[in-house]
Amino acid sequence: MRGKPSLREIIDRFSKVRILVVGDIMMDRFIWGKVSRISPEAPVPVVLFEREDFILGGAANVVNNIHSLGGKVSLCGVVGNDEYGDKILEKIDEMGVKTDGIFKEKGRRTTVKTRIIAHQHPYQQQLARIDRETIDHPTPHTSRSLLNFLSENVVHFDGIVISDYGKGVLTRKLSQMIIQKARRYKKFIMVDPKPKNFSFYKGATVITPNAKEAGEASGMPVTDFSSLKKAGRILLNKSRRSILIVTQGEEGMTVFESCNNSFAVPTVAKDVYDVTGAGDTVIGTLALAWGAGAKVKEAATLANYAAGIVVGKMGTATATRKDLIDAIRKRA
Repeated sequence: MRGKPSLREIIDRFSKVRILVVGDIMMDRFIWGKVSRISPEAPVPVVLFEREDFILGGAANVVNNIHSLGGKVSLCGVVGNDEYGDKILEKIDEMGVKTDGIFKEKGRRTTVKTRIIAHQHPYQQQLARIDRETIDHPTPHTSRSLLNFLSENVVHFDGIVISDYGKGVLTRKLSQMIIQKARRYKKFIMVDPKPKNFSFYKGATVITPNAKEAGEASGMPVTDFSSLKKAGRILLNKSRRSILIVTQGEEGMTVFESCNNSFAVPTVAKDVYDVTGAGDTVIGTLALAWGAGAKVKEAATLANYAAGIVVGKMGTATATRKDLIDAIRKRA
């Protein structure tokens, strides 16, 4: 009998895995410049503009990570009928990813997080963040379009990722429909949840809150391993026996397979420059590994490697298949 696949064998199977990502589509905008003086108008730095970057964020960043790692991926969600919505659609189209599951809504603001970053070699510092967004639920017309698309397309994928940033797209009705449909067709469902919506995701295969979110969703603030275990048990009961993976930044992650079975996956990150989007990298890698036949420990280990890569980069970053293989080889 053949043994379990190696991490490299799992990565080699990524290209055969098909994932549908559903959730809050966003744009991360970075304005880069240099600080040379303090403004005479107020005690704030004057940033001399150098460049701006537009990078896919939220559910679109999960797609970017899956695509970067070589998986097949599609995206379903809502953008505004505005220039940022157009820019997101263009970027996704440039990746060769289908956009037929993305619906424009008139009057809705596409979510854009603008970060102003000043650099003075070798240091970089985020000075401010400006958010532009609409957090209302979609209109009835848009909701019907989402439900129809998902009802027809869930069957065509190996698994579903739900990326909830609390921007209003993921209602209880939509989330439960996705989970019920996926379970009917024996597809796995992974959720990166917002604490206030945790009850939407009963029946999901894997749920991946960070430690702060786990504390908020359970009502048990996570301050140490003991409180983490208590929060984990509460959330396992709430989720009807989903696997729970709590990400803990520099401390790695803890996997709860049941109330009596949990284990830690230590971090592999050497340097942490920016944790922006690291959760998107984790769930995207988990989904690919799961779809490639990995067990939970191997999937979590690969996700930890991928997260260790992106937190070592400034801004919303992704890991490539080569990055992942090189990181594993260096630790071997």
